[in-house]
Amino acid sequence: MPIRACIFDAYGTLFDFAAAAASCRDVLGERAGALAALWRDKQIQYTWLRSMQHRHADLWQITGDSLDYALETLGVEAPGLRQRLMDLYRTLTVFPEVPETLRLLRASGLKTAILSNGTPAMLASAVAANQLGSLFDAVVSVEEVGVFKPDPRVYQHALARLGVTAQEVFFQSSNSWDAYAASAFGMRVVWCNRYAQKPERLPGKPDHVISSLAELPQLIVAAGRTAAL
Repeated sequence: MPIRACIFDAYGTLFDFAAAAASCRDVLGERAGALAALWRDKQIQYTWLRSMQHRHADLWQITGDSLDYALETLGVEAPGLRQRLMDLYRTLTVFPEVPETLRLLRASGLKTAILSNGTPAMLASAVAANQLGSLFDAVVSVEEVGVFKPDPRVYQHALARLGVTAQEVFFQSSNSWDAYAASAFGMRVVWCNRYAQKPERLPGKPDHVISSLAELPQLIVAAGRTAAL
């Protein structure tokens, strides 16, 4: 079945979640990497734990809660740093290959969309800051469903928004748990394994593994889409 749409996870796939801490190296120094990693790990954990407890809070609140945990755990105390990091998170930079990859996909006639745990406001800020607004048909937040990925209802909602079936989609995520969950749901999945992670022991299996989204256009051609990208 031909590919009609490409759906992208946002954080870690399009937007570099480590960029906020990296921009604060003047304060954090060598602790910037550790803060970025712990902040991200706790953020993801909180989405899962809140989903299991049926105590939903949006990702903006969770991002602040997980940052507070990371700062306290690492013993980082600096006036104004928390607000600075949160402000930077609204406008995270994209990975270098993202704009050109999206332009190629759009030029080929494919629908493109974001499917993210982020709030509509968070996603709108990041998309606008990187001037990507014209490159997406839809920006879909889990807040439209009220539960975080990897709940299957989230993936189904994205398909409904775009008017496509699971087998007409390439879903791209750098988060392995997200890639495997989307595969188990029934989507055709490209795991953008930016961080050279090992395969998960979870239901599902990505159809393709790449290290950069720059590899995606030719992968789509090889998968059976006849138009050159």
